[in-house]
Amino acid sequence: MRKSPLLRVGLTGGIASGKSVVGEMFVKLDVHLIRADSIAHDLMQPGQAVYEEVVRRFGREILNPDGSVNRPKLASAAFGTPGGKAPARVKELNALVHPAVVKREDEWMKEVGRHDPGAIAMVEAALILEAGVADRFDRLIVVTCRPEQRVHRLAARLGISEEAARAEVARRMTAQLPDDEKIKAADFVIDNSGSLVATEGQVRRVFAALREEGAPTRKG
Repeated sequence: MRKSPLLRVGLTGGIASGKSVVGEMFVKLDVHLIRADSIAHDLMQPGQAVYEEVVRRFGREILNPDGSVNRPKLASAAFGTPGGKAPARVKELNALVHPAVVKREDEWMKEVGRHDPGAIAMVEAALILEAGVADRFDRLIVVTCRPEQRVHRLAARLGISEEAARAEVARRMTAQLPDDEKIKAADFVIDNSGSLVATEGQVRRVFAALREEGAPTRKG
């Protein structure tokens, strides 16, 4: 059985699958939520150790004039440009950032457990399975959608053309497992291909199942 009444849940899915939308739906049900992207953003601020190491490895070319990280430039340096000859360095970037992000997530979950022992603590992160850290969670939720929806949603979110969004999705997916592999590892799957009402109905059903949890901790 779990060592603590706190239920630790990982929320993951491919790029533009709707993880954040689903996460917000869980928050409305009083689930505690933290986002790996937000942690990484904080760690990338000037003066942070992760920031200093990323700049040392990837060069000051990834910075804005004010010294902050230009995320599109860093993404290009890490993932490579479509059709470019430079090798992708996404594994190098992840090796610099992920350990600090995971440490912060674990500290946050412990803090939630101290203040609200019977709570659900949910970590939203794109690379839970790819980083090999799924065993930190009691349950894993995977959010999916149709491939073309990723393109439409990313284009709308970034204000770019669908052609550019399609290239970006393809580039980012090189660092992510395909949905069918994620689904095999999931305890729950939320299909975000339909309406928000349909997605919310799935979220409520998963939430009800989580509240009734008494199952043993996941094993890697």
